Amino acid sequence: MNTTFQHTKSIFGIAVGVVLAAIGLKALLLPNGFLDGGVTGVSLLISLISSIDISLLILLINAPFLVMAYMSLSKSVFWKSLIAIILLSVLVHIDYNLVLTSDKLLIAVFGGLFLGLGIGLTIRAGAVLDGTEVMGILLARRFGFTIGSVILTFNIVLFSIAALIINIDTAMYSIITYIVTSKVTDFVIEGFDDYIGINIISKSNQEIKTVLTNQLGLGVTVYKGYGGYNSESEYMVLSTVINRIDISKVYDIIDNYDNTAFCYEFDVNKIRGGVLKKYISSVH
Repeated sequence: MNTTFQHTKSIFGIAVGVVLAAIGLKALLLPNGFLDGGVTGVSLLISLISSIDISLLILLINAPFLVMAYMSLSKSVFWKSLIAIILLSVLVHIDYNLVLTSDKLLIAVFGGLFLGLGIGLTIRAGAVLDGTEVMGILLARRFGFTIGSVILTFNIVLFSIAALIINIDTAMYSIITYIVTSKVTDFVIEGFDDYIGINIISKSNQEIKTVLTNQLGLGVTVYKGYGGYNSESEYMVLSTVINRIDISKVYDIIDNYDNTAFCYEFDVNKIRGGVLKKYISSVH
């Protein structure tokens, strides 16, 4: 029953994501000659300078990357991605008159918004709509590059070519589209939670720890530390993770007990398990 529900949820997520991406393309980017990044951007560029149907280009250009996904990633990712890309190609091929606006800035922003929502929902459902994501994963594994740097380099080349072939204005607006798309995609994938970690060194660590756990309900990890200048100086280091919105609550507690405490923050990308999820659901 649970497996069936997960499959249904994935299919629904892919369907909604593809429809949103198709709206971004058909109602905003395509009628106005705008580009996006990645394979979709390459397909748009070739379609603009040739008579080849973009729906066919989306399939053909993504094909090698799908083969890579089949050979190097899970079969589930391959099949879901294949279905998503075919569905996107079909929706883009359908001839319907849906042009939302001709304002260039609105096209760039909302085109990126629809594409970002579509790509993000599709990725959350376990598929990809763009082959550059597969390329980024494989190059990151093989050569140690970050996925973001691979995709960014690819798109720098793409937009440079677009500036030479089409015009600089279109290329610059397309960069806005790409930035909006990537940010919205990240937002959809990561969700609303933005976590931050904080380490605290204070002469009142015991009191601060008690209040953080009892009053805020946070999980706190305690490390034993020694001073670098005076190695005989022993102290506790408190480490906890909290939603960025509520970080001020932690500092208020620290200041109540020790306004000279040494604290430093660090970004936390993913949270799994622990006390934090219980805390988040109780205060929001």
